Amino acid sequence: MAADPEIRKHSNFAALMGRLRKNNAAMLGLIIFLVLVLIAVFSPLIMPYPYDHMDLINAYSPPSAEHWFGTDDLGRDVLSRIMYGGRYSLSIGIIATGFSVLIGMAIGAVAGYFGGRVDNLIMRFMDIIQAVPGLLLTIAISAVLGSGFDKTIMALGLSNIPNYVRIVRASIMSIRKMEYLEAAESINCRNSRIILHHALPNALSPVIVQATMGVANTVLTAASLSFIGLGVQPPTPEWGAMLSAGRNFIRDYPHMVIFPGVFIMISVLALNMLGDGLRDALDPKLKN
Repeated sequence: MAADPEIRKHSNFAALMGRLRKNNAAMLGLIIFLVLVLIAVFSPLIMPYPYDHMDLINAYSPPSAEHWFGTDDLGRDVLSRIMYGGRYSLSIGIIATGFSVLIGMAIGAVAGYFGGRVDNLIMRFMDIIQAVPGLLLTIAISAVLGSGFDKTIMALGLSNIPNYVRIVRASIMSIRKMEYLEAAESINCRNSRIILHHALPNALSPVIVQATMGVANTVLTAASLSFIGLGVQPPTPEWGAMLSAGRNFIRDYPHMVIFPGVFIMISVLALNMLGDGLRDALDPKLKN
C-alpha cells in the first residue's frame, strides 16, 4: 500500500531539517536572519526613539550610551532608524523574490513541460531580457516606473524572473520523461494538474536554494537603487537610503554609513550561509 502523501511530505521535511541542523553555518545564518526579521517586525515596541524624531541639538552625535549608534544630520537616532528600516529592506527582498519565483515558476514550467515552439519562443524572449546586465535592467525598469517602495519591488521582481524561468525549465525537462508523469498522461490527466501536482513539486529544490540567495541579492540591489536615488526615498529609513543620505558626511561622521552598511552585510551574509546549507541539505547525493 502506498504511503500517505502527508506522511511522506512530513518525513521528507523532517529529513531536510535534520540535515540542515548538522550544518552549523546554515543554522547560524537562519538564526541571524530570524532575529533581524523579529527586530523589524517589533521595532515600534523596542526601538529607543521614534524613527522620525528629530533632535537638532544632538545632530551628528557619535555613538554613546544615549544613542548607541549615534544620530544623523537631523538628530534622528540611527539605531531606531535601522531597526524600523529593516521592515522596508527585508520586505523588499522577500516580496520581490517571491514575485519573481511565482512568475518564473509558471513560465518555466510551461516551457519545460510543453517544449517545442512554446519553449523556443519563451526562452528566446528570456535570452533578450538576460542580454541586458541585471543591475542595468533593474535601473532601467526603476527609472521608467519611478521611485517608491512598491515600484522598487516591481522593478526588482521583473528583472529577476528569467533566472527562475531557466531553473524551473531545466528541472522540469530533467523529469519530463519520468514514469509517474507518463502514467498521469496515460489516464488523461489535465496538463495543468500534471504540472501543478506532479512536475513542480519535484522541481522545487533548486528553486528554494536560488530563492534564498535571491533574497540576499535583492536586498543588496534594493540598497543600491536607494543609494543612487531610484529606490525607496528619504525620509523612509530604508538601509540603502540611509547610506545615500549619510555619504556626504562619511569623513566627519562615519557612523552614519557604517551601521546601515553593517546591517546590509549581516543580512546578506546570513542568507548566503542559509542558502549554502539548503543547497547541501537538498543535494540528492546526501539523501542516500
